[in-house]
Parts: sequence; structure tokens; C-alpha cells
Amino acid sequence: MDWLASTGRALAGEIRVPGDKSISHRAVMLGALADGTSRIDGFLEGEDTRATAAIFTAMGVKIDAPAPTRRIVHGVGLDGLRAPAGVLDCGNSGTAMRLLAGLLAGQRFDSVLAGDASLSQRPMQRVMAPLRAMGAAIDSDDGERPPLRIAGGRALRGIDYELPVASAQVKSAVLLAGLYAEGATRVREPRPTRDYTERMLAAFGWPVESAPGHARLDGGHRLCACDIEVPGDFSSAAFFIVAATLVPGSLLRLRSVGVDPRRTGLLDVLRAMGADIRETGRRPGACGPIADLEVRHAPLQGIDLPEALVADMIDEFPVFAVAAACAEGRTRIRGAEELRVKESDRIHAMATGLAALGARVDETPDGMLIEGGPLRGGSVDSRGDHRIAMAFAVAAQVARGEVEIADVANVATSFPGFDALAQATGFGLRPSRAGPAASPTPIGGAGGATGAPARSL
Repeated sequence: MDWLASTGRALAGEIRVPGDKSISHRAVMLGALADGTSRIDGFLEGEDTRATAAIFTAMGVKIDAPAPTRRIVHGVGLDGLRAPAGVLDCGNSGTAMRLLAGLLAGQRFDSVLAGDASLSQRPMQRVMAPLRAMGAAIDSDDGERPPLRIAGGRALRGIDYELPVASAQVKSAVLLAGLYAEGATRVREPRPTRDYTERMLAAFGWPVESAPGHARLDGGHRLCACDIEVPGDFSSAAFFIVAATLVPGSLLRLRSVGVDPRRTGLLDVLRAMGADIRETGRRPGACGPIADLEVRHAPLQGIDLPEALVADMIDEFPVFAVAAACAEGRTRIRGAEELRVKESDRIHAMATGLAALGARVDETPDGMLIEGGPLRGGSVDSRGDHRIAMAFAVAAQVARGEVEIADVANVATSFPGFDALAQATGFGLRPSRAGPAASPTPIGGAGGATGAPARSL
């Protein structure tokens, strides 16, 4: 399915975006391995997270869905998973595949992790290498890309591992393998990354030593069931934060968003560019602080992005590139080579798409140089990447003409109902041709909209 997006109206109202994808994945995984029953509220009803739940169901874990965005996970304990009958399908989720690679490396049974066409092109060597150093037997057809074949029954040992490239997913895979390893497992990072795995392991009762850029745990403990409140996904909120900043007259409130400082580098950068984003109602959560955000329109100035913030906003670069293209002056992005191996090559996809809309963009090996200025209408290809599709929907709200965005079906992997919520908030956005219904109507319309979830598993 494609979208046609164009200037709408000033964004207004109060919304809640769907639950955090990273936390939803980890809540199911750790709940499945815990002793006892865990309850998850705010679970993301997206294709990626449902794929994770389906994988654990295939390994003998009972997961109830009594209502949308709720899951009850009946844990089987650290050694209670059963051999699946077939291949475990991660869909489009790199998070699921990389974290499961670590978790399955310590099981007694063999397993195979596969994914869709996009995920099958994503490199996995960075996670395979440290797991092999721990004693895991893991390989793939070409030594790099999925499917991954993991042999069971291997004795794992803790390692002291220094990541060559900052990656929360690789760090998490090593730590999850460490649950099954003899001795201590340490991970050191060149730059701090999001710490959801460390926080959630602690919430489930596993002793973890954690500091920015460093995490350590010992094998031999147990996970204890707990209840998890999943806050609104900051990466999903980012599209509305940038849109409200760019569209004149906007005043938008986003409720109960996760604001873990290892995740919210975009807020720091936008504020440095002149954005008016205020935080209220801050409160602690099991996976980091939660707050309401109030965003008003404000003109932006270009910025030389500090490389130290790159890891804290890695998923927000597509929509940040849109903000930079609409700012006054030049924005320089460096140190973001990780974007080359996401669901698409996001550097190339954004540089090409913004240029098609009239922006002046120079692509570099690890980032972009973007000269701010007016955008025009045109056609862009999201390349099946959910964040690219939503970023160009934001760009269209300030473009001088209609923007056709191709290949948007994968938005459902992380943000089911994005188009309905965007329309209710003020976006000009509609499908460009008939396709399957993918967007539930938000409750309350503009002024009280909320991201209504899709049906449960």
C-alpha cells in the first residue's frame, strides 16, 4: 500500500502512541523465562512484537491476551522452553532475531531463526561472533545473514566483551546468553546505548551491574515474574514531536511516553535547534522514567550533531533528517554508519527521498550534510522501511505539494494505526490505492485521540 500525504492543519489535541516496542519484546522474553506469571500492560500490538510472542508460544509458553495491549505470560523458568516444531519466524524484527540468538544459544535444543525478505538481508555477524566466543554453535548459509541455525546443548562461558560498534541489540544478546553461562559476562561499549535489557533484568530479579557504557552479570540466578507497564514508544512519539514542531500553529500533548535518557537524544538535539518541548508529570517506571510531553511549533536552526548523541537517537534519524531539512542553515550528521544496516540503508533512503522533495543533501559514508529550505511535492520510496515511511509523512505536512510515499505496509510492524492517529491529529494523509484495512480508528478524534491497537493474538 502507498500513501498520499499533503499539508493538513495545525496539530492539536492529546494523544497516546502505542507501547514501546523494545520493552514489549523484552517483557515477553523475560516473562517467558521467569518463575511465575507476569502481566504486561501497554504491550505493542505490532507485527514485530506479536512475532516474538508467537515464537515463545511455539516453545511451550502459554501467553494469554485478555484484552488489547495486555498479555499474561505464564513463565516456564530458565530451563523450561521446549524444542519448537519448526523454524522460528521473526518477521521483520532485527531486535527479536538478535536477542533470541543470545537466549537460544543456551538452550538444550536446536533452533532456526528466520525472517522476512528485509530481515534476511541484515547482517548478523556482529552478534554471532561474541556468542561463538562464549561457546555457542551458531551459523548461517553465507556466514552473515539469516536464517540463523543454533545448535543446542552447548556449555556457555562468560566473557569480557568490548563491542566494536555501539549496539544495544548486540549487548543484549550477549547479556541474555550470559544468563546461561558459567561465570561473569561483561559488555563494554564505545558509546552508551539504551539500557532496557539491564533495567528489565533487574526488574525480574536478576542481579546486574550497570553503568553508562558497561554492564555485567553472573550466571546461576533465577528470574522472578513481575508486572510491567509499557510506556508509549518514544520512537513512535518522535514523528508527532517533529511534526508539531514544524507545522505552524501546532500544540500537541503526548501522554505517558518513555523518556529513558539512553533513548531520548532527539529531545536534546531538537531543543538545541530551538524546539519548544516541555516535559510534565515525570514518574519512575520499571524500564525508566515516563512523562507527558507538550510540543509547540517553533522555528529550527541547523546544528552540527554531536556524535555522542548518535546512539541515543539511532531510531529517530529518519524523522530528524526531515527536521534538519526544514531548519534554517546546515545540519551535519556524522558517526551514524549503523544506519546503513537497519531495515533499509537509512542514510541513502533519506538522502534520496529528501532530494526528490527539493532538499539539498550530501550523503557521506557515516551521515549526511543537509541544507535547510522549503520542500516541494514529489514521489519517494520508503523501501519497505516503517520509519522512512512515517518520516516522509511528516515531511509532507510542510511540503509545497502532495507527496506520494510508496511501500508503507511495514508501518504495522511498529505503529499499527499510525495513519488514523495522524489524520485525527491534523495530518493530511490517505491511502493512494485500495488495500487491506490496516488502521483502526482512534478513540476520541482530534483533541482526545489515542492509538487504538489492532486485535490480539
